[in-house]
Amino acid sequence: MADKTFHIAMYPWFALGHITPYVHLANKLAENGHKISFFLPAKTLRMVEAFNLHPDLVTFIPIIVPHVEGLPLGAETTNDVPFPLHPLIMTAMDCTEPDIEAYLRELKPHFVFFDFTCWLPTLTLKLGIKSVVYCIISSGTIGYLLSPARKIIERGLTSFDLLEPPKGFPSSSIKLRMYEAQGLAAVTTMDYGSGISFAERHLKSFSDCDAIGFKTCKEIEGTYCEYIGNQFEKPMLYAGPVVPEPPTMVLEERWERLLSNFEAKTLIFCAFGSECVLKKDQFQELVLGLELTGLPFLVALKAPMGAQTIESALPEGFQERVNGTGFIYGGWVPQQLILRHPSVGCFVTHCGSGSLAEAMVNDCQLVLVPHVGDQIINARLMAGDLRIGVEVEKSEKDGLFTKDDVNKAVKALMDCDSELGKEVRANHAKWKEFLLAPGLENYYINDFVMKLNNLV
Repeated sequence: MADKTFHIAMYPWFALGHITPYVHLANKLAENGHKISFFLPAKTLRMVEAFNLHPDLVTFIPIIVPHVEGLPLGAETTNDVPFPLHPLIMTAMDCTEPDIEAYLRELKPHFVFFDFTCWLPTLTLKLGIKSVVYCIISSGTIGYLLSPARKIIERGLTSFDLLEPPKGFPSSSIKLRMYEAQGLAAVTTMDYGSGISFAERHLKSFSDCDAIGFKTCKEIEGTYCEYIGNQFEKPMLYAGPVVPEPPTMVLEERWERLLSNFEAKTLIFCAFGSECVLKKDQFQELVLGLELTGLPFLVALKAPMGAQTIESALPEGFQERVNGTGFIYGGWVPQQLILRHPSVGCFVTHCGSGSLAEAMVNDCQLVLVPHVGDQIINARLMAGDLRIGVEVEKSEKDGLFTKDDVNKAVKALMDCDSELGKEVRANHAKWKEFLLAPGLENYYINDFVMKLNNLV
């Protein structure tokens, strides 16, 4: 069995937050001798090529993304457009079906891993290929929002429905506020490309595939994964933590010079991923809250709504007050390398699954500021189930936070005599040790491959 190798095609949703974890899994499988054919938008190739650690086994196949009316010319991923246009990116991805079919007929892989393209299982069945939903969204989120027990197709989904978990859902810390339930109900039921709702798309993918895989461990999300497997009556595959390899590159001199100015574990690093854009007032409350902590900080965010640059949106007099201790940057930063730097003691994050995975294997403490979708449930799981982060309090009425809320959350973690801080730091250290334990990744990847073997 150990000698058997597979050819696996991968076709993740056209979002960097999905493509990148698929690349990490491709590397882990290639390490074990499996061949990967990885379909991705043509222009995205240059952004992920450097992460391919096994170019002899992992082949990137660029796909030409058809233009869909309403999209800017050349738009290929969710990173290229604001959230309201994401369904049109999905429509464009759906239009690639004939090209994907032609490639699959030629390549004849054993499996196709996918997530949002709900038409793939029908296609792979016709071609004698097995399909696996490899889900980047956390199992807690999928189980809570999209369980067949909710009967969304028959009954629809309201914000009131989401205030309670679905029937049979495991005991958990997931509790939604009304404004969160309203946002999640709207996103779950919205048209998400080609006239198919987000819920329908996922329910069809999970119902029609041959198996479901998650980037997680039984020890962390096992109860949620088992619930999903039982609800959809599908084999459940655990890929394990799929911890990204430590970057081979080093920090650019400008970042190294800046970060090295500060003592170990004193700097706050704040980053909200490649897509999050805050409203100007929330952006200002966030940076003012970081100023209130009295600690040095580096903020790497997109310019807020309505602002041309991040600097133009800063509160009056802010730059003069924090000169030498507070740094605001509006471009891309090497997050993984910054999180590993000894000076970073706290990470203020939007709770994207990739950012959380990177943070859990480093020493920085987590301040959680979720914004949309699965980030909200991710935050509840981190702060509640695992107790390895502190969520910034928000108004029950409108979900807004103040500078004092930000300051309070950071202080709860960073003050040496804080009881909550001590508990969270101890839990984080425990889970970091678990995730980096020698042999853990190999155990999970071997088990993952064994379960794939059972499907063929």
